[in-house]
Amino acid sequence: MRLPFTKMHGLGNDFVVIDARSRPLSLSDAQKRRIADRRRGIGCDQLIVLERSRGADVFMRIFNPDGSEAGACGNATRCVAGRLMAENGVERIVVETISGLLETRAADRGDITVDMGEARTDWRDIPVAQECDTLHLPLALGSLADPVGVNVGNPHAVFFVPDVTVIDLEKAGPELERAPLFPQRANIEFVQLLTPGRLRMRVWERGAGITQACGSGACASLVAAARRGMTGRKAEVVLDGGTLTIEWLPNNHVLMTGGWTTSFQGEIELADVPALEAVHG
Repeated sequence: MRLPFTKMHGLGNDFVVIDARSRPLSLSDAQKRRIADRRRGIGCDQLIVLERSRGADVFMRIFNPDGSEAGACGNATRCVAGRLMAENGVERIVVETISGLLETRAADRGDITVDMGEARTDWRDIPVAQECDTLHLPLALGSLADPVGVNVGNPHAVFFVPDVTVIDLEKAGPELERAPLFPQRANIEFVQLLTPGRLRMRVWERGAGITQACGSGACASLVAAARRGMTGRKAEVVLDGGTLTIEWLPNNHVLMTGGWTTSFQGEIELADVPALEAVHG
């Protein structure tokens, strides 16, 4: 079977988007991994499958390169919302995920603003394996210590460091992601305060590894910095792939604003892709 796809990215955080709204698709974990493979497939940080939704404009399912399912992806949400806004000639789209409904709207210069929902900071909501103060998680690895725990659709541990450029993400990321403190694993952010209104962040994503940008991670970083009194409730977060504007509203919702890009479209032939079948009835 030849499977149509669109390659998109948000600040270099790249996605293979498959539209299964009219013909629902079931893929095995092995097939997801092959699509995400940068040598044997198309290559992406996450595979996005669009499905019909009963309560929103679209249901967005997010798969990591290892085949596991993620709860939220801010950069992918902007890409999907931008695509649907262009298709339908509208300026507002509601995207459903397994973590809830995400409201999006068109912003200046072609950017998209996403309401990423509420920031959850209770230890049970992140979740972590033991009762603790999430403003100071009991986790350390060498000189890395005292992270802040936040859940913005996914679990996040935010480490504040003097200089993010000296952090060995490939060494620290996998170990911290799978620390016993995180029963569902966690995204790991390393954040440097540039000014009270500007943060520099690098990220190791759960199930994906090092990526150019992580929207939910940028949101978690701003919330963590604001909780520590390092910033106000709005700041720019500078990622390897570009800059996002993040605002933590008084109602506890987090807004993320940034760009989105369609790279190209094509088809991939997967000999072992099963016949299309309805998965939602």
